[in-house]
Amino acid sequence: MVGPSVRKYEFVLLGATGYTGKLCAEHISVNLPTDLNWAVAGRSHERLSGVIEDLKSYNPNRTQPEIEVTTLSLDDLRSLAQKTRLVLNTVGPYHLYSSPVIQACAENGTHYLDVTGETPWVHEMIQKYHEVAKASGAIMIPEIGLESSPSDLLTWSLTTLIRDQLSVGTKEVVASVHEMKSQPSGGTLATATGILNHYSLKEFATASAPWALSPLKGPNPSEGVPLATRLLGVRKVHHLGTLTTSIGAGPNVAVVQRTWGLLGGSKTYGPRFQYHEYMRVKNSLAGFIIHSAIGLMFVAIIVPPIRWLIQYVAHNIYAPGQGASKEISAKESFELRAVAEADENISSPRKAMGKFRYDGGIYYLTGIFLAEAAMVLLRDDNVVQNLEGGLLTPAILGQPFIDRLRNAGITLECRIMPEQ
Repeated sequence: MVGPSVRKYEFVLLGATGYTGKLCAEHISVNLPTDLNWAVAGRSHERLSGVIEDLKSYNPNRTQPEIEVTTLSLDDLRSLAQKTRLVLNTVGPYHLYSSPVIQACAENGTHYLDVTGETPWVHEMIQKYHEVAKASGAIMIPEIGLESSPSDLLTWSLTTLIRDQLSVGTKEVVASVHEMKSQPSGGTLATATGILNHYSLKEFATASAPWALSPLKGPNPSEGVPLATRLLGVRKVHHLGTLTTSIGAGPNVAVVQRTWGLLGGSKTYGPRFQYHEYMRVKNSLAGFIIHSAIGLMFVAIIVPPIRWLIQYVAHNIYAPGQGASKEISAKESFELRAVAEADENISSPRKAMGKFRYDGGIYYLTGIFLAEAAMVLLRDDNVVQNLEGGLLTPAILGQPFIDRLRNAGITLECRIMPEQ
């Protein structure tokens, strides 16, 4: 195995000709240091050359990336992994194409980042390659995009604030998607409609069980959740408003729970810690309708003919590799708010409130997450030296990652709320 310090590239962007890959490459070209030694990788030299030509328009004076033509065969990916310290992987659906990428990086001590939201696949990769990556020293972080960096980083920030200022753990973090203006890309639609063709319902249930991704078993997640919320899908939280089921909550909850376990469970967040994520709605009736509709949708896509029809319709909205235009995506935005309750045995425990916000293209935001996390792994020796290898989570990169995101235009702020 070639040692990381003598490899040809600092990082390789795999899947650079796809929708998210191009946006990530754009952010790299415009914002990252010009002394980076990197490459774009994919199957077509012609299409990769086209990406580089586009990048010249953003920053013509910087050295452009090299080209690495590769298939997704394990042999080719092993060769690629041995050339670079880090792989940024945007090749999805991940459950179809990226298992050999994980294997190649884990075996060769190559750091790895991706932006999947496919919890069953992540669960499978943890079972197969976490220990392999620990042995090789590879720091591997799936789900470092919109799933699940905002949820994970905001939770880490709130629990850290409570522990630092109040000297106690955190009992619960309730998060809410306060605003989401975005259109899905073709790759997202293909993944959402196709993953049930790959995993059985039993595998889905196993991967989606409470604390399934965590190395430590946590408390019952239904504790503290009102009965009405469990039955009707509606919850009212002071400072967050009326909330209901969020279709994207599952992957985020699983990642936050894994972070809790990786950081020692009760030693950091606290022994009774819970994380719940919802979306904001106008009123309880709207919340119940949305909750019911999401439930019916999940039941419907279990039936193969309905799932195939949805796949057909989705493919005709955006094919994989396509997404919203720059004009449309420039009007997008995302905001996640959260309230954290200190673990105190008093009638009115103290609370903290946090906000994560980005104004701009949501898939460009995904590219920011990838590129800025890469810089932490490549240029912040203190972070890397304090981490073991393995399949980790976004919050493991801690404050250095948050600082870089803030510098890239993202708002992440937390405060202790006045006592009632």
